[in-house]
Amino acid sequence: MKLAIMQPYFFPYLGYFHLLHNVDLFIVYDNVQFIKQGWINRNRILHPNRSSWQYISAPLDRASFHNSYQTSILDVKISGSEQWKQHILGQLDHYKKAVPFANETIDFVKECLAEDVASISRLNVSILDRCSKLLNLNFKYRFCSELDIKLDTNQSAEERILRLCEYFGAVEYVNLPGGINLYHAENFKNRYIKLTFQNLPVYVYDTGPYTFQPNLSIIDLLMWNTPGNINRYLEEYRDKG
Repeated sequence: MKLAIMQPYFFPYLGYFHLLHNVDLFIVYDNVQFIKQGWINRNRILHPNRSSWQYISAPLDRASFHNSYQTSILDVKISGSEQWKQHILGQLDHYKKAVPFANETIDFVKECLAEDVASISRLNVSILDRCSKLLNLNFKYRFCSELDIKLDTNQSAEERILRLCEYFGAVEYVNLPGGINLYHAENFKNRYIKLTFQNLPVYVYDTGPYTFQPNLSIIDLLMWNTPGNINRYLEEYRDKG
């Protein structure tokens, strides 16, 4: 079994989908510490000035993570107000002026945000599932918090990942390039597990009259590309690091 273990990101970039498509099982790492400045509740799209990018974000209920050093992702709640959803849709309006698939993509984002959940991790997994279905990608997942295994927070991040791999009988652990300094091939080899880093080449596409910005949210890719074209790119690099 090939296994990936990742925190649930908000409308992530294409490399994230490349990862989940290349494994047999994706573990939603929702019982680890929430970090405020990560990708749990935000991502990037093109800016209306046409030469840079801007953030889109889901506002969080501060009471649910008043001390982020002791808060798990699964406990972080979305703000009760619905105005942020309209704000994100408003941030996408500028695409309508010059982008081929703006209307379809905005309708899709609206459907994703209509999910009635309080948990940011549950919303993100719902979005990942919807995007995967749209792109015809494999996305078989389990929530780490629902597994019958207790992870010792006093152990290193690497040791906890190794324990999860052993729990599932994984023969290969696949991660994004950001984990290169966290995990060591020799430690995995000693436990009879192959360590692989999946590095998808940047998908370059025409964004005229905007300046192309690499690794934006999947939302931006869908504005300019058909789901079929995105799928073909991912298939081209399937099982390639």
